[in-house]
This record gives sequence, C-alpha cells and structure tokens, in this order.
Amino acid sequence: MTERKPPGLSFESWVDRQIREAAERGEFEKLPGYGKPLASIDAPYDELWWIRGKMHREGFAALPPALALRKEAEDALEAVRAAPSERRARAVLAEINEKIRAALRMPPPGPPLRLTEFDVDEVLRTWRESRTE
Repeated sequence: MTERKPPGLSFESWVDRQIREAAERGEFEKLPGYGKPLASIDAPYDELWWIRGKMHREGFAALPPALALRKEAEDALEAVRAAPSERRARAVLAEINEKIRAALRMPPPGPPLRLTEFDVDEVLRTWRESRTE
C-alpha cells in the first residue's frame, strides 16, 4: 500500500522522493517497454489516443467491416506494387481475393461492399510493366 504524505512536507518533494525510491529499488525496470522508445513520441497529438489504443488492443475496428475490407484491398494493391517477386505479388492477391469472395458470399453489415475480385493476370501484367520501366 502507498504511504500517505507526511504533514508539513510539500507534495512535490514527497512525490519526488517516492519516485526516486522506486527507481532505486528497480521497480521501473519491471514495466513493459522498459528501455524502449515511446511508440507515439513523434505522432501528432490526438486527444482520443487512449480510446484508439483500447479499441486496437481489444480488436475493435473504427470502420465498418465493408469499409475495412475496401481499405484492405487498397493496401493489398500497394503491397503488390512493392512486392519484390511475382510469387509474393500472387500470394497477396490470392489472400485478398479470398477475403473478397467470402464477403461477396455473405455481405458484411454496413455500406455496400462495391468490390470485385482482382484480375490476377491483369494486376501482374501491370506489375511486370512497372518493373521494366
């Protein structure tokens, strides 16, 4: 249990002493992320940072499933463009096409999906052309 602030001692010096003693006992070294940089140190200020973090940790999405799949499809095309090999590009396309097929069979709640499977041959043709330029 935390001790109470003694009377006659300023609050700031009491807190500083508590922190110093805890550091001397090594209690801060047991914390997760000790010795690592803060992940959000360079991120712009977001007053809802803790809500977004909690949603992420709990696996909730801020987007409806249909919009999340659209975003994932866009990200997949970017991954294909950056793919180092045709095999990797095909794997990315196969994965996103399977998700799109599943969503077309049983549409997710929310706005209309407005997605169709990617034409693998057409996307790979574009990928090959970008490599030769």
